[in-house]
Amino acid sequence: MTRRSVIFLLMGVITIMGVEGSQAADAETARATFGGGCFWCTEAVYAQLKGVKKVTSGYIGGSVPNPTYKDVCTGLTGHAEAVDIEYDPSRVTYQQLLEVFFSTHDPTTKNRQGADVGTQYRSGVFYHDDEQKRIAEEVIAKLDQARAFPRPIVTEVTKATTFYPAEDYHQDYFASNWQQPYCQAIVAPKVDKVRKVFKDLVK
Repeated sequence: MTRRSVIFLLMGVITIMGVEGSQAADAETARATFGGGCFWCTEAVYAQLKGVKKVTSGYIGGSVPNPTYKDVCTGLTGHAEAVDIEYDPSRVTYQQLLEVFFSTHDPTTKNRQGADVGTQYRSGVFYHDDEQKRIAEEVIAKLDQARAFPRPIVTEVTKATTFYPAEDYHQDYFASNWQQPYCQAIVAPKVDKVRKVFKDLVK
């Protein structure tokens, strides 16, 4: 069974179990916040999904107010690079956002994604309510149980604290700098994967 098949199966099980929740019925706009390594990658992935209204790159989970990119890169502020997603839950669900999340980064490597190493690159789900927390923990438990990955998932599931938007030059980075070597080598393959594998979710 492929990783995508496992994730689809688990999402179906979770929905049947009744954790689909009320977001889709009650809210016109909901928020989801994820850390999946370099936020240039994560932003580019989610920006192309139907129902996603806005994706902001920034910093979350640290102890220093108003951190700069330079501050966060030291690894001493406690922040993770993350994206804050505003989305229409009637068009894309939190479960689908999680499916994309776990399919476009490695949630089994602690404090790193590929060559990007440091606590700022940790994998994290920063939940905004108890429902998101429950769904995220349920998904992780079932992915581990199904051995969807070769190693246990180390993604932290933490209550969202203050999200600090990153500097302007980080916003829409891939769209403006797609030709850069890092974007071509690291970001573009993830964007292409989503377009191929999740074509039903792409705008």
